[in-house]
Amino acid sequence: MANIATLNTTAAGIDAVSGRLGDGPTGPKPRPALSPRNIMLYGTLTIAALYYLLPLYVMVVTSLKGMPEIRLGNIFSPPMEITFEPWVKAWAEACTGLNCDGLSRGFWNSVRITVPSVIISIAIASVNGYALANWRFKGSELFFSILIIGAFIPYQVMIYPIVIILREIGIYGTLTGLVIVHSIFGMPILTLLFRNYFVSLPEELFKAARVDGAGFWQIFLKIMLPMSLPIFVVAMILQVTGIWNDFLFGVVFTRPDTYPMTVQLNNIVNSVQGVKEYNVNMAATILTGLVPLIVYFVSGRLFVRGIAAGAVKG
Repeated sequence: MANIATLNTTAAGIDAVSGRLGDGPTGPKPRPALSPRNIMLYGTLTIAALYYLLPLYVMVVTSLKGMPEIRLGNIFSPPMEITFEPWVKAWAEACTGLNCDGLSRGFWNSVRITVPSVIISIAIASVNGYALANWRFKGSELFFSILIIGAFIPYQVMIYPIVIILREIGIYGTLTGLVIVHSIFGMPILTLLFRNYFVSLPEELFKAARVDGAGFWQIFLKIMLPMSLPIFVVAMILQVTGIWNDFLFGVVFTRPDTYPMTVQLNNIVNSVQGVKEYNVNMAATILTGLVPLIVYFVSGRLFVRGIAAGAVKG
């Protein structure tokens, strides 16, 4: 009985001190799962997801149907008999002008354009951003301002002068010329991303390396690069997506034998010869967009980390 009395006295003392401890659980009241806020949020997200998924669904099911089934007009119905013939024709047999080798030639042209363009633009922009963030020089702010202005100049304004320049140096209509164009146009925005990311890194690391006698390239290669994987993934995704999906530069700066995949897709879809094969067109469209989708889904988590770390600081 004495122990019980002691416990009661202790509990009463705690209640007297806290004033609220004996009144039940504290904190914000749990929100119900079907609150108006949740219904609005998830309803909006569902509508947005359907907006993008419905056309993709139509493309996939149409690409797996034969033309007799497509003529029935049921675009939302799944295929009664799945066929991959439209995919084979889109890849290796569809006609783009005088050539009837499908998208295969354009795919390899796009690879030969995208890979060097991404490597060159990211390599140069990363060094630019590192120098502007940690090795300030006279006129660095002016140089940075010019780069930022270059990111907002419409491409159409610069097409004709670039055509003349490439023609004069003898690389107009070649893949080399298009690689140079993509590398130059990608550098302004990439330099901004890298500069903001390097500014967000602890400055003490840079100063400690300088005290230890490390130089420009030693600090960049041994300290900055190992910590910069997220922003490199962001730059890679932006460049791969932009270059692979580009149509304007591809049709202006190349010739029919060096057309990238997007230009060949346009020629297949807008072909006026024979019957309009919607299943082949849908298959060709999916094949053209497959590479950026794979790159994004494989490295999407790092993309979000890099954007959050570097794109909004500086």
